[in-house]
Amino acid sequence: MKSFLVLFLLLTGTCSAQTDKYFLLKADHVFDGENMHSGWSVLVKNNKIEEVGTIQNYPANTQVINLTQVTLLPGLIEGHSHLFLHPYNETSWNDQVLKESRAERTARAVNHARATLMAGFTTVRDLGTEGASYDDAGLKKAIEKGVIPGPRMIVATRAIVAKGTYGPKSESPDVDHPQGAAEVAGIEDLANEVRTQIGKGADVIKIYADYRWGKDGEALPTFSSEVIEVAVAIAKSGGREVVVHSSTPEGMRRSIMAGVSTIEHGDEGTAEIFKLMKEKNVALCPTLAAGDATAQYSGWKKGIDAEPARIANKRKTFQLALQSGVTICMGGDVGVFTHGENAREMELMVDYGMKPIEVLRSATKVNADVFGYANKIGRLRKSLFADIIAVEGNPLDNISNIRKVSFVMKDGVIYKTPLVEGK
Repeated sequence: MKSFLVLFLLLTGTCSAQTDKYFLLKADHVFDGENMHSGWSVLVKNNKIEEVGTIQNYPANTQVINLTQVTLLPGLIEGHSHLFLHPYNETSWNDQVLKESRAERTARAVNHARATLMAGFTTVRDLGTEGASYDDAGLKKAIEKGVIPGPRMIVATRAIVAKGTYGPKSESPDVDHPQGAAEVAGIEDLANEVRTQIGKGADVIKIYADYRWGKDGEALPTFSSEVIEVAVAIAKSGGREVVVHSSTPEGMRRSIMAGVSTIEHGDEGTAEIFKLMKEKNVALCPTLAAGDATAQYSGWKKGIDAEPARIANKRKTFQLALQSGVTICMGGDVGVFTHGENAREMELMVDYGMKPIEVLRSATKVNADVFGYANKIGRLRKSLFADIIAVEGNPLDNISNIRKVSFVMKDGVIYKTPLVEGK
């Protein structure tokens, strides 16, 4: 940590409030959130982007950084993260919720935040602490204050579930376990919980519109459209969006009609449901990497064994979503798999049929637009925050180049650079 702080101070300097700090970033290729360009540069003034394009003139005190054989991009945006979880093949979800102290989970989350930032993801939408109360709001504040390095955080705090549907479950009906989300029993409970979470720091409200509570453990809807609509109305009054966990067509349909912003997972989506999503301007965050990871945890030898039915179906429904023209966000449900490996979702999106440039757009401007942050992040454009990364090579040639992060700037501060050893 000491060496990291030395690097931080070395690169950011300690300029006075009266002295503007400039960086000129030069690279072979620049992806601005929309298209790829050659011969472009990015001029940063303090913590904002000052100019993008062919830049001939800049202030004399500008620090010029030549990044060769790389592509500059807006800082990537992770659309579905759980910084308070770690891979289930290390510790099961139940044991994380029940047996790991919140102190341990927060310590892990600090490490996860740093790994995420250093992987080029300068913003995360963190969709529930899964039993760690409102600690994501605290983590967000610590990052904003500079206590620890990490991405910008859009937090959901506890998430909301229908009473009796979520977990951990006890084998004895006489024992009640702590839950991984906030339980509500009706409209009044839900309304109170939405207001409580907003008061505790939630930037977005997450609801489980269906879950595995059927008599045979099958996924079934948990709330009516009318109930979800109440949450949407309250959240919108406070300038926030509602997103839903949903895998069933009926759960998705109810959520769409209630006016939610995004549907997370959408495993059983149909052509009709995706058409309705497009009509109602509801985006899909498919979380391909989570299913890929859990299938491997269960014994699937990827590349050797045939794809399990669940994976084959996910590939099919993702392609249906692409064909429908529904807006697709980039979000992998990271935490189910290793933080810092967020690019795994982008690789799978290409593998499942999405064009590399569309994947880059999804992880930058699309996520910014859908999440309501288009005037702050997601593009290399004048007046937006200077969240900028560089990767070796060109990710349009090979999407896996997105893993080769050599430079990370967030809010005008350089956290990773090839110019200094020991990064």
